Amino acid sequence: MTDRYLVPGLQRGIDVLQAFTPERQRLSLGELAAAVGVSKSAVYRVTYTLCQCGLLLQDSHDKSFTLGPAVLRLGYGYLAAREIVEVAMPHLELLRDETGWSAHLGVLEGMDVLYLMRVPARRGAASIVHVGSRLPAHATAMGRILLAHQPEADLKARYVGDTQQRPDARTLPALAAIQRQAAEDRARGHVAHAGTFERSTASIAAGVHDVTGRVVAAINLAGAMSDAGDAIPDAVRMHLLAAAERISTVLGHKPG
Repeated sequence: MTDRYLVPGLQRGIDVLQAFTPERQRLSLGELAAAVGVSKSAVYRVTYTLCQCGLLLQDSHDKSFTLGPAVLRLGYGYLAAREIVEVAMPHLELLRDETGWSAHLGVLEGMDVLYLMRVPARRGAASIVHVGSRLPAHATAMGRILLAHQPEADLKARYVGDTQQRPDARTLPALAAIQRQAAEDRARGHVAHAGTFERSTASIAAGVHDVTGRVVAAINLAGAMSDAGDAIPDAVRMHLLAAAERISTVLGHKPG
């Protein structure tokens, strides 16, 4: 380990977690020390910390270790996002072909919407955003529909705190405005706007539900305002809502 930016203790903890395999699901302190290449006393503090975090469990009888439930939480976000992308891809491609508009999928991260998928329109890109783009949630159709389905306490936690380091800190709406807009968007069930974030682009978004009923992602359609006129065509809105429902169904959601 010659990289001066590496954190040795963190690396050692990762090595301990990676020592567990399907064939070696239970390891003693000595076995972990041997796997990591350190002494028992050195690995003891690592295992103690991992146990306190729920990443390891220790058997009270033989003192052996197994992976803890918190390990699942580490991978859940990645696996869930990957599952949504794989499920949504054919539906967004169909949506693009039905409407001629670009289709996107995004998730909420803090005060931003993170774009995970983009299916561009065949006759030219109607949107400047790409996979990996992060845009202010309050200013985008997908971000607004995602915020609309957050609990009040969660909205408050996102928008009341240390937000001064954000580049857009001066233009962030007040919490009351966010809450009012969220309530309106939630009641409507979708968000449509033209030229709000990209001056020449119209956009409409709807939420995607998982098996628990939570809105875990959003999909949208984006088209040139010359195609949309003064309002989003009803056919575009209906195709979008139908696609969101189909994706939600595949994810296990059953409307109540």
